[in-house]
Amino acid sequence: MAEAVVELLERAARREAPLEELRALRLAVQAVPPAALRARLSDDHLGALFALLSVNDREQVSACVSILERLLQALDPVYVIQNLREELQKGLFHPDDSVKILTISQVGRIVENSDAVTEILNSPDLLRQIINCIGGEKIAVAKEAIKSLSRIAQTQDGLEALFVSSLLSDLKNVMATNDVVRYRVYELIVEISSVSADSLNYCANSGLISELIGELTGDDVLVRATCIEMVTSLAHTPHGRQYLAQQGIIDKISNIIVGAESDPFSGFYLPGFVKFFGNLAVVDSPQQICERYPVFMEKVFEMAESHDPTMIGVAVDTLGILGSNVEGKQVLQKTRGRFQNLLNRIGQQAKNAPTELRLRCLDAISSLLYLPPEQQTEDLLRMTESWFTSLSSQPLELFRSISTQPFPDLHCGALRVFTAIANQPWAQKLMLDSPGFVEYVVDRSVEPDKASKDAKYELVKALVNSKTIAEIFGNQYYLRLRAYLREGPYYVKAVSTTAVEGAE
Repeated sequence: MAEAVVELLERAARREAPLEELRALRLAVQAVPPAALRARLSDDHLGALFALLSVNDREQVSACVSILERLLQALDPVYVIQNLREELQKGLFHPDDSVKILTISQVGRIVENSDAVTEILNSPDLLRQIINCIGGEKIAVAKEAIKSLSRIAQTQDGLEALFVSSLLSDLKNVMATNDVVRYRVYELIVEISSVSADSLNYCANSGLISELIGELTGDDVLVRATCIEMVTSLAHTPHGRQYLAQQGIIDKISNIIVGAESDPFSGFYLPGFVKFFGNLAVVDSPQQICERYPVFMEKVFEMAESHDPTMIGVAVDTLGILGSNVEGKQVLQKTRGRFQNLLNRIGQQAKNAPTELRLRCLDAISSLLYLPPEQQTEDLLRMTESWFTSLSSQPLELFRSISTQPFPDLHCGALRVFTAIANQPWAQKLMLDSPGFVEYVVDRSVEPDKASKDAKYELVKALVNSKTIAEIFGNQYYLRLRAYLREGPYYVKAVSTTAVEGAE
């Protein structure tokens, strides 16, 4: 096979390979191990393939790109940059986006190699053109450029090259292309800033983070909605949160939520601002965030109590995030009756709302009710039980009725609720006292697809792994659950048939 590849490559190098042979070469190189390719490749082969990209024939270009992708992956990154620098440079100017993506992805591979990255950093023209690719029409080209530049910024020298040289001017110039490209550059800056405090300092000193924050707190409501997502990404890291707090950004976001009352266009950006605080509460301390920014909790409750499905969805998601750990659960519990009433509303939405909102409610309920075994104190178990009973007059039957509906997503969502409470003694007693419930759990015939079988198996696993299950369910049911677990999620009982003479 390797000999056949070399022969086809030789023909391509002599420009004697018609399109049919290039197609054959594309298939052949996929079948040859990288080591065998490395041993047979020459500069002439690669140069010829790059030269074949210059024709105005999309099929030929596509075939050559596929071949080069495979061949270049087989080569050492140092070899690629030292011997094919000019070809990579030309590739960035190619009118076909697939060639640009091929070239940029190779640069991304080169910068991950500690010996090869210096060669890239000493090629400012190459880097300048990659920056210009962020402004390309095709999002795929821009994404690849962002990915490669983000990799370049993983080192001190890379940060210096991007932010302490003329390349920073190129970055700012490409931002001026249009709004979409400007947000792409912000995306790159946030990605780089998230790596370390040092990376964040370089980005902050460039002035680009200040520009992003300026747009976030500006008057354009649509721009706010876009920028808050990026600032939320920055808040996922401890050094990012520290920076936002020191710069007073978190206080500004809180003040904007306060001012949203009188803004008729707040619906555009409010969901994003509320999500920001929800994420902040989980990665930081729910109690501290809710105490310091009481407007956040108030706004979440208001949105959940509204009649706007979009706002209800965001509020439900946020409550699910906030209540995913014990500290967040305790913060919600402190609101007493208001949260209990809200749970009843969420239970109604899980039953009657449009499908997408029902699913979000089911996921939030699962998150709110789950308690890890090591955190199951008497107080917390009483709390989750009271929350469960607040959802509906007959909550177990509510979720069981959802789980029997012919919609796989809802079916699995309801099973996840059962799984969330399966390790809590009060829930096990409810399940046992509910007629036919245990039979339903071990009945494999009600799960129509793989996702449902997997969800049911997780429920059985949660029950079996509970320390109280044998005592509460009794030996007969416990052994049936253990058998289900042992047989796996996709077990099918063999049906024996007896051959009868003369039967058809």
